[in-house]
Amino acid sequence: TSSQEKVLGEIFKDMERDLPMARLLQGDVGSGKTVIALAALLKAIGNGYQGAFMVPTEILAEQHCLNIKDDLEKYNVNSAILTGSLSKEEKERVKSLLKDGNLSLVIGTHALLEEEVEFLNLGLVVIDEQHRFGVAQRGVLLEKAKRRPDLLIMTATPIPRTLALTFYGDLDI
Repeated sequence: TSSQEKVLGEIFKDMERDLPMARLLQGDVGSGKTVIALAALLKAIGNGYQGAFMVPTEILAEQHCLNIKDDLEKYNVNSAILTGSLSKEEKERVKSLLKDGNLSLVIGTHALLEEEVEFLNLGLVVIDEQHRFGVAQRGVLLEKAKRRPDLLIMTATPIPRTLALTFYGDLDI
């Protein structure tokens, strides 16, 4: 849509700046926030970075994986899911691929915050339903990068705290 094109242009412009992006993407359920996030992730990955897409539930992580799988395959993007219910062996495999840089995108839950999760070159963090994560949790994920990564947080419900972050200049909307 024209709104998506406008927002994507703003996000790409932010991603090209020297300062890390910190942007809130707010829209109704079904308005296309995930499409915008995917485009931003593909831009970061295309520039040699890894992306992390954190969501609050395993069901949502699985939905995102299924919904964007075809798009990712079209662009030869290696991706995986990382959630608490994975087997120990699968978790270790995903962590190893992330650390070595052989995984471009990880979609996961709070499992991404585990101390053992390391990235070779994290460039973009996308957080869906950001109001379900605390400031410290977002900080833990951002600190996993060698340099401060771009941050795109998404919400369909702009609760007062989120609006305050925007108002006081911590986020662009």
